[in-house]
Amino acid sequence: MAGQIPTQFIDELLARIDIVDVIDARVALKKAGKNLHACCPFHNEKTPSFTVSQEKQFYHCFGCGAHGTAIGFLMEYDQLSFPEAIQELADQVGMQVPTTQQASLSPAKQNLYDLMDKVGRYYVHQLHNHPQRQPFQDYLQRRGLSAATIEAFGLGMAPDGWDNVLRTFGSDQPTTKQLLDGGLLIKNDQGRTYDRFRNRIMFPIRDRRGRVIGFGGRVLDDGTPKYLNSPETPIFHKGTELYGLYQARKANRKLERILIVEGYMDVIALAEFGISNAVATLGTSTTADHLRVLLRAAPEVVFCFDGDRAGREAAWRAAENALPMLGGNQQLKFMFLPEGEDPDSLVRKQGADVFRRRIELAQNYSDFFFETLSSQLDINSMDGRARLVEIAKPYLKHVPAGVYRDMLEQRLAELSKTNLSTLNRHLEKPVQAKPKARKTAAGSAAMTPIRMAITIVLQYPILAREVDDIRLVQSLNQPGAAILAELLETLHQHPHLTTAALLERWRDKENGAHLQKLALQPLSLSADALKHELTGIIMRLHKEAKQQRIHELTSKPFSELTEAEKAEVRSYK
Repeated sequence: MAGQIPTQFIDELLARIDIVDVIDARVALKKAGKNLHACCPFHNEKTPSFTVSQEKQFYHCFGCGAHGTAIGFLMEYDQLSFPEAIQELADQVGMQVPTTQQASLSPAKQNLYDLMDKVGRYYVHQLHNHPQRQPFQDYLQRRGLSAATIEAFGLGMAPDGWDNVLRTFGSDQPTTKQLLDGGLLIKNDQGRTYDRFRNRIMFPIRDRRGRVIGFGGRVLDDGTPKYLNSPETPIFHKGTELYGLYQARKANRKLERILIVEGYMDVIALAEFGISNAVATLGTSTTADHLRVLLRAAPEVVFCFDGDRAGREAAWRAAENALPMLGGNQQLKFMFLPEGEDPDSLVRKQGADVFRRRIELAQNYSDFFFETLSSQLDINSMDGRARLVEIAKPYLKHVPAGVYRDMLEQRLAELSKTNLSTLNRHLEKPVQAKPKARKTAAGSAAMTPIRMAITIVLQYPILAREVDDIRLVQSLNQPGAAILAELLETLHQHPHLTTAALLERWRDKENGAHLQKLALQPLSLSADALKHELTGIIMRLHKEAKQQRIHELTSKPFSELTEAEKAEVRSYK
């Protein structure tokens, strides 16, 4: 996959990116000697074992074994593909990814992204040029949306009619099939094909990279359904996507908080009033996948629900899904609106400042959790308090072990008027995540001179400059010699490569995983001592290469050697 993007581009990208900035934006890092550390984001732990080396541009967890470069971290933490991680980092430093990146996508998917973008632009064009555009423009004006906001969210119009998109884009059978695959057309039981979206305001749904992956459409009258979303497609999965997240990340250099609301217009209306950190689920309740995306995007998530029974039930479903993700550096809160209000109506009535104050006063997760459970009981009675413990038990077992779970248990003990010792006899402890077995970088094999040389060069690429002649290493017939020679040759040609850049060059090669392990091998010597160690090993390998060559030549009859080979034998004497 990496081969689709020029190696030189990846080298330059990693030279501009600092892995500390990438990780610290998602996981709070603290200085620990020359490195930085944190509790690992990939498994539950109380004591930090996740280390980031700014010098090597590499991270490693001594608990679960997770390790890699800035690219690898984004792939694991943000669940991005390799090209998506490259694009994410390139956007941060203003670099343009070469167009060959598109080759990493299957042609079918790439064509579908392109087609969705074209249809999105078609809807925008209709909103500004269609003869029947006026009612749609009037609607947006009544909702108080400025031209800048309409443009920022790419709002458009699907004209009335059964086949506008089909006639405009379905020029042949393959394209018509793509329109069906993308959910833009419907084929009924009688075999008739027609447009899914008709006579609606259109809201393009974008993924985190800004690509159009689906649409939502709203009717202007009392027609049903009021809102219509794209179905599940090869590029659109509503259980993982969030409307407005792309625009929120674009408007905020670093998202400190995300407000999750119910609908498109809530997101857009809040943005119109300068509250640019709102997102919405797409016709579903908040899923665990949504929460993982949200908590990776910002350290605080505030759920905004109606204050009625339905709103509180939706909030509780979100709270249940959040249980396995509680603790760490993330914080979840709940904000309930006055009856009959939604974010759109409330921000227009009370203004952005009052709305922001409501967000600041949102209820903490723990308060909402215990308030909801207690509301079903009379906790002034012993029976009610005992029942509270029984009701809380199945929920608390899903909370990861750590300070936050301990504090929840402490709060439960206070509410039930018992002590932790008694309570703990009745609570089911969470299953601790088992750390992956730690292996030494060398595995079970001994640290041979060649392995040691490779390890030194990987961890201190600048020391490759101490090796002048790599030809003899290239000729050596020993395990690992070819890899060492290739590393040295690469660093002679590109002397400024970091450990991370070297490892990315070997990402898809047979020995890539092996080199990553060697990059983690503890080296007790100083950089200066390692320089002498490396030069000593290379001198020894040169000597062995000469002996190997002499043996190769002298094992043949002298008369069969070429003149050059005879001269070579004489030079060794």
